[in-house]
Amino acid sequence: MNTQSLIDQAVSLHRSGNLAEAERLYREALAADPQAFAARHLLGVVYAQQGRGEAALAEIAAALTIKPGDAEALLNQANILKMLGRADEAIAGFTRALEARPGWPQALNNRGTVLQSQGRFDAALADYDAALASAPDYVEALNNRGSVLQDLKRPAEALASYDQTLRLAPGYAAAFNNRGSALLDLKRFADALGCFDRALQLRPDDAEAFNNRGNALQGLMRYDEAVASYDRALTLRPDYPEAQSNRGGALQQLKRHDEALASFESAGGQPHAFGGAAMAALNLCDWERTAKIGAQMPGRIAAGEAVPPWVLLGYSGDEALQLACARNVIARRFAVLPPAMATARHPHDHIRLAYISSDFVHHPVAAQISQLIETHDRARFEVLGISTGPDDGSAQRRRLMAAFDLFHDVKDQNPHAVAQMIRKLEVDVLVDLNGHTQGDNFDILAHRPAQVQATWLGYAGTTGASFVDYLIADRVVAPNAEAFSEKLAYLPGCFFPTDTGNLIGTAPSRAQAGLPQAGFVFCSFNNNWKITAPVFAIWMRLLRDLPGSVLWLKKPGEAAAKNLKQAAQAHGIDPQRLVFAAGAPLDVHFARHALADLFLDTLPYNAHATACDALWAGLPVLTCLGTSYAGRVAASMLLTAGLSELVTDNAQAYETLALELARDPARLQSLRDRLGTRASPLFDTPRFARDIEALYEDMLRRK
Repeated sequence: MNTQSLIDQAVSLHRSGNLAEAERLYREALAADPQAFAARHLLGVVYAQQGRGEAALAEIAAALTIKPGDAEALLNQANILKMLGRADEAIAGFTRALEARPGWPQALNNRGTVLQSQGRFDAALADYDAALASAPDYVEALNNRGSVLQDLKRPAEALASYDQTLRLAPGYAAAFNNRGSALLDLKRFADALGCFDRALQLRPDDAEAFNNRGNALQGLMRYDEAVASYDRALTLRPDYPEAQSNRGGALQQLKRHDEALASFESAGGQPHAFGGAAMAALNLCDWERTAKIGAQMPGRIAAGEAVPPWVLLGYSGDEALQLACARNVIARRFAVLPPAMATARHPHDHIRLAYISSDFVHHPVAAQISQLIETHDRARFEVLGISTGPDDGSAQRRRLMAAFDLFHDVKDQNPHAVAQMIRKLEVDVLVDLNGHTQGDNFDILAHRPAQVQATWLGYAGTTGASFVDYLIADRVVAPNAEAFSEKLAYLPGCFFPTDTGNLIGTAPSRAQAGLPQAGFVFCSFNNNWKITAPVFAIWMRLLRDLPGSVLWLKKPGEAAAKNLKQAAQAHGIDPQRLVFAAGAPLDVHFARHALADLFLDTLPYNAHATACDALWAGLPVLTCLGTSYAGRVAASMLLTAGLSELVTDNAQAYETLALELARDPARLQSLRDRLGTRASPLFDTPRFARDIEALYEDMLRRK
């Protein structure tokens, strides 16, 4: 058989997928004619398909000595360099192929993929566009173009590219998966779920599609289903760190913190895994783990890692560290800021004031601001609500919807569209109530849709964002301007609003609440993640020094309750002296404060809404002035309420005063009596409304 016949037969076997026989015949052809270019070139391609990259490179290099400048060989050489991870050489190789065949769509597309992998997104987009200029129906280039547009944070354009891909190739599973990913970026979670389901119909064992499907289900708050989807992804690909991290996030939402911690710890270096593990450990009151995690935080933040700022507040009262942490997160999300939409103020008869939040639901933030919204001076202000979160159908949400002059539900709109809407509404002052909390609004605020942008209430710290002008605070919680990226707008009293319409119902008996009939009741209804080992040690010494006393806590999950009981036992305290309060209707919750004798605050993160609730219910709150905003909130409330004697400035003074008050019923009753009048500025909503309105007017003047 002559050389050409051997090559023809080898090519036929090669095309059928019989690589071993094709290799044998190519070798036989080369034995007959070492200068047979096609045999040398295609043998290199076989080696590449077999994963033998270096051997493939050697054969194709030899082929190019026979026929220098052959475009196909140059393209395959570059493809092999790409396969071997030699990106710069691959780019040079594709460029040589394009010199041999200018405008070649395949070479442009493949070079674009390498450029994209290097983070050179604009150059990659240019290559995909050039490929499509020559071959408009090139589905792989269309799909890749969508991918790089997502990398460039242009999800709406990415979606259009995927739509075009799928019009040409309706069975392209990867394009459905990618389209779903773009819809996730646009927060169109239901549409995204449909795409992932379609991708899985076409490719049922696609672990990535199951992972993405879990993300869509999380966006829809269908957390149990999300966990099941992540489990399926991990069954298909056991070593899948991203799915482990995402699974941990869904488990956190289900309050299955022990399982969440295990998932996060299995996720290795995934971007959100460390922060997720840190929060899970706090929720579990796993103080051995929190000590290890806390020790790592300064180094990680100094290295530029995006540790969730809200999580850091539970670990550290270091304001400089909190500022660096917030700036890291913002810098990661917004390498380049979009152009500002609000470039000039529109003249209005009324100041257009908008509050934006994902928490206009049954949530503490909604509860705290409702009466303020109702009390704003409509002769000077038009007050708008912009809801970026779900509609839970709660009475709290209905009250807010009625309180705002206009209420916009924008949950299913992408951030750019929401920003455009705010600009069209000609909002003068936009007040963000989220900060660095779940469902944050930074993607909207980054467009600067309002002339003045401020943050307030929802997050007890700086945003670190250059596009947030002001942080509304008071001189107790934020005495150090250098700790904030924003300008500080100070209220004359406590920054925290209250609702004086809250009703106090009928208190249950001590027996009904699970409390002993006699004995002093220390109380702390904070979320258990705020309880730290040093604070708990103080509480246990108080129980030791006051026989018959108990500690009444908000009921945590089973794992956290077990850890708290074990910690009590380790301190020599009977775990039965920890009493856990189950959830209760709000009026009953207020009423049951009467069963306690003294509320004990936490550090480094104080009681906020829980302290306000206790004071409204007439229960004295003992706090220790912390070193950051989150640890000074209760002190601000107490000082505004005229109860400065309940503010201590160190742990020893806090412990000493707690014991003194527990042993002095008359002194404690006097504090209760003073609280019972509710005559302080802390509970004067009209006064608070005038004070914060004056701030808004001043912000506009200063702008």
